[in-house]
Amino acid sequence: MNSISKKVPAHSSPEAQRRLAYFGERRDAILSTIRELVEIESPSHNKVAVDRLADTVALKFSQLGGEVRFHRAKDFGNHLQIAFDSPGRSAAQPVLLLGHYDTVYPLGTLAAMPCRAVDNKLTGPGVLDMKSGIALMLHALSALQAWHGQLPRPVTVLLVSDEEVGSDSSRAITESLAKKASAVLVLEPSYGFQGAVKTARKGVGEYLVKVTGKASHAGLDFQKGVNAILELARQIEKISRFTDLKKGLTVNVGIVSGGSRTNVVPAEAAAQIDVRIARIKDAAGIDKQMRSLRPFNRKCKIEITGGINRPPMERTAGVAALYAQASVIARELGWKLGEAAVGGGSDGNFTAGLGIPTLDGLGGVGDGAHTTHEHILISELPRRAALLARLIEAV
Repeated sequence: MNSISKKVPAHSSPEAQRRLAYFGERRDAILSTIRELVEIESPSHNKVAVDRLADTVALKFSQLGGEVRFHRAKDFGNHLQIAFDSPGRSAAQPVLLLGHYDTVYPLGTLAAMPCRAVDNKLTGPGVLDMKSGIALMLHALSALQAWHGQLPRPVTVLLVSDEEVGSDSSRAITESLAKKASAVLVLEPSYGFQGAVKTARKGVGEYLVKVTGKASHAGLDFQKGVNAILELARQIEKISRFTDLKKGLTVNVGIVSGGSRTNVVPAEAAAQIDVRIARIKDAAGIDKQMRSLRPFNRKCKIEITGGINRPPMERTAGVAALYAQASVIARELGWKLGEAAVGGGSDGNFTAGLGIPTLDGLGGVGDGAHTTHEHILISELPRRAALLARLIEAV
């Protein structure tokens, strides 16, 4: 169960192993913090619940000496910013630790999906995505203070409340803080059980295609009607052909609605569409294709709304350099750190889109995000904390 018992390569440094042992001795404390956070449920759309967790997290960071600032939000929980100065290095650019404390699970999920440690797994709603990441931030910063007497550099922490629902109210805050940072470390879950970090993420778009036809009685006046569902079906076939797998561009019609009764020719129909792009240069092209849709039946009207709302995180030179640093640190700690390109987005997309060096997937190792079997591997916590602490020093 203890990952530090794994065979350590000869090139591991004594200092790195000392630090790994330090977190190994404190693994249960990290686990306790994660459990506390998981047991405060925080669904995105429940402001009261999310703010309750935010207050708890704010207190923990303030006890480490962080300067707490809440960015008040009306429709979602408040966003939490914590600033840590480093006396003597206050002019240095901070590193930004980025994450979120909202989850996809409705209030009451904990009753059916309790936070439990069984063998090497800790389960619970949001334990992987991404309350374990928040705990790793806290314990990495605490360790750096213990080792150095103070933080070796300025650090800014930003935890937002609406990442799982698009980050509309927090995006401007994230981008503003990122522009002031030397690098952004995102504590979203790692990829796979090997704990790979994420060096590329697809951009995300959402479109709504709404068709308006004309209602009529399906038996008495069938020919007087204009079937909106039939028109939408033709549009769906066309839209689905926009997918280009070679470019990493996918278009998925995910939700379709329309009609009122079986004996009525439907006057309205709509489709909600998910778009993913691997390259920012493809954003304009797919947007143009979507907005160029025209009715097959001229008696129908089509309305297209939405767009690309999260740019892709591309593997730029800055991202690659951060990964190279992390790889060296991981080797010193005794393992090979992999990298992955994934289809899902995070707030790291925003910071990488600004050209700020960003490394994602530094959080917990596990599986089942957003599902009933969500869990983290307890044995991986010490080396994730050690990796994060060293990165904060190095970038």
